[in-house]
Amino acid sequence: MTSKKSTKYANNIVKVAGIQMASSPSVSANLIEAERLIKLAAEEGAKIVVLPEYFCIMGIHDTDKVRVREKEGDGPIQHFLSKMAKKHKILLIGGTVPLVSSASNKVRNSCLVYDEKGKQIARYDKIHLFGLDLATEHYHEENTIEPGDEVIVVETPYGKIGLSTCYDLRFPELYRAMGEVDMIVVPSAFTETTGKAHWETLIRARAIENLCYVIAPAQGGYHLSGRETHGNSMIVDPWGVILDRLPRGSGIVMAGVNTLYEASLRKSLPALKHKTIRAI
Repeated sequence: MTSKKSTKYANNIVKVAGIQMASSPSVSANLIEAERLIKLAAEEGAKIVVLPEYFCIMGIHDTDKVRVREKEGDGPIQHFLSKMAKKHKILLIGGTVPLVSSASNKVRNSCLVYDEKGKQIARYDKIHLFGLDLATEHYHEENTIEPGDEVIVVETPYGKIGLSTCYDLRFPELYRAMGEVDMIVVPSAFTETTGKAHWETLIRARAIENLCYVIAPAQGGYHLSGRETHGNSMIVDPWGVILDRLPRGSGIVMAGVNTLYEASLRKSLPALKHKTIRAI
């Protein structure tokens, strides 16, 4: 679905895709499904493809991801991402991959970016770790994840892309610290409880307040651990318009990113230049 506001800029569009999955505890099975969806997105003309958080593993236990963690630059998950980016000549943003941390019982939840030659060009380690104690739901990511501490913006042929992950979405100061970016990616695995209440509102808010595109691929469905994820992967334009959405199940969302349209909005509504308080 294309926003009517973007029609006059149609000749300056770069296609982007977000992939939605309902990942299992099997890394090999998840990579097979990710490959199918990446191929589909590339065949539809996507130049940027973004996978969801934990695309490679949604374990039965939180510690399952520690068991399959990899050293940066080595391991089957990273080799897969590099191969897919090179094969399809796309900019591939690998959701999150469990990488080695300084603690033997934890991982870094890392969003990795690969260029069209299959080279890793950026890494963002999730800063904000999800915690929830609500009725029968209990999540404490700090038990198995070591947080990152660096804001990452990657320069690409398609513009500046700010990297974030899932729970980061609740912290607008992170996005302000990115400066003026053309796109924000938010690979996620929102729970159904919090997603139903807040997901769309937060995604659209980040797009509107930063006057940029937001690509938000998510986990969407039921998992063997008993967890239910919200899905509703979406791409939102700088005016807050939802360009595409997928409620549940495996699939892709696609839309056109147009930096000229984005620039025209920023000129008409120069809110980013009106900031008077510096992001901390």
